[in-house]
Amino acid sequence: MDGGMPGEKRIFIGKLVIGKWTVMADEFDEVDPDTICEYTGLTDKNGKKIWENDILMCHGNSEDLVKTVFGEFGVRNIETGSIVDKVVGWHYEIIPTDTISRCEPFCYSMPLTKDYIDRCEMEVVGSIFDNPELVQGSL
Repeated sequence: MDGGMPGEKRIFIGKLVIGKWTVMADEFDEVDPDTICEYTGLTDKNGKKIWENDILMCHGNSEDLVKTVFGEFGVRNIETGSIVDKVVGWHYEIIPTDTISRCEPFCYSMPLTKDYIDRCEMEVVGSIFDNPELVQGSL
C-alpha cells in the first residue's frame, strides 16, 4: 500500500501476514483508532469482559451509571473528602443522571476492582462509542 490520500477508504481482500500471525478474510473494515479500547482484566457480574470506555450499570438501576477509565484519579480521605494522594489505574467515573449523582461523595471517581464490581453488582450495558445516548442523557 502506498499511504493513500487522506480520507481514502481502504479495503483489504486476501491474506495479511503480521509477524507470526496470518490473517485471512474476505474484507477488513476501517476502524477509527480513537475507538480502540483496552481490556481491564475484569469481568462484570455476568462474566462479560469490561473494556475501557464501557458503561456499567450498578444495582440494576438504569439511573446508576458509570464509565470505565484508565488514568490518574484522586485518593480521598474518607472523613474529609479531600484528595490526599493521586494514583494511576483503572477506575470508574460517575455518569450524572440525577441530582444525587452530582453531589459529593456520590460523584467521586473510585477504583475499579473486583470487590467494587461485586458490591455494586456492575454490569456492562454499552460503551460511550456504541451507546452515546447513555452519556448524552446525563445532566
